[in-house]
Amino acid sequence: MDFSGRPDMLAKLIVGPDGRISLPLAGEVMLADLTRTEAAKAIESSLANYYTNLAVQVTVTKYTANRVLLLGAVEHPGTLTFDGTPTLLEAITRGGVLAGPNQAGQVPERCAIYRGSNQVVWVELRALMESGNTLADLRLRRDDVVYVPSMSERFVSVLGEVQHPGAIPLTHNSTLASVLAEAGGITDHAGNNPHIQIVDPASGISRVLTLKDVLNPVKSLEVTLRPGEIVFVPKSGFYRATYVLERLSPLVSVASMAFYAGVL
Repeated sequence: MDFSGRPDMLAKLIVGPDGRISLPLAGEVMLADLTRTEAAKAIESSLANYYTNLAVQVTVTKYTANRVLLLGAVEHPGTLTFDGTPTLLEAITRGGVLAGPNQAGQVPERCAIYRGSNQVVWVELRALMESGNTLADLRLRRDDVVYVPSMSERFVSVLGEVQHPGAIPLTHNSTLASVLAEAGGITDHAGNNPHIQIVDPASGISRVLTLKDVLNPVKSLEVTLRPGEIVFVPKSGFYRATYVLERLSPLVSVASMAFYAGVL
């Protein structure tokens, strides 16, 4: 950050996770989602009460906002930051290849990319790499979550209005209620009795239950969850019978370009 004619004010600042910088006298200034020109004007405005005729020039020397979360059967799971826009293979390579018995050194057979609370795509990574398909190295976006399951793991994807969207392992005694509980439970935005939808991305078949049915011990036991299914909790007031399929069907297949638009 350079102040024209004021070399004494030259400063290198770090934008915090909340998108703010801290300036002497002016305090915190929000710069999130601003261009460099807009950021300069915001800084000039915040210091206008203390200095006159300031001309600020903002320069970015390093980008660290491109972060993704890598989870599952890798050697070093956790948050990864990149100077540029990372690709799927870069993230998995940084985290280490599969960990666990008989898996060390192997390329993951498949992995899931979760984007926000209502988008997920499964990538058949090993098959794509062996065929030379460039989709194996698709570009990720900030705050994507990459989940690499172990070879023996069975799980479902829980999305929508839950506290912790993502992959939930299935056990022999898993129920829809227990899976929702492992996802942190539903949020207040889901309403009092949301219509919870279970989608099989392979067939497109959707099943719908109300939360009251899920909490009913008898009806809950009638629901069998299958590996790979998507459990979706919509916002209150937005339920329609085809909502999940319309919103998620372009995203659950690696063959679909909807998920990759603008990121390759």
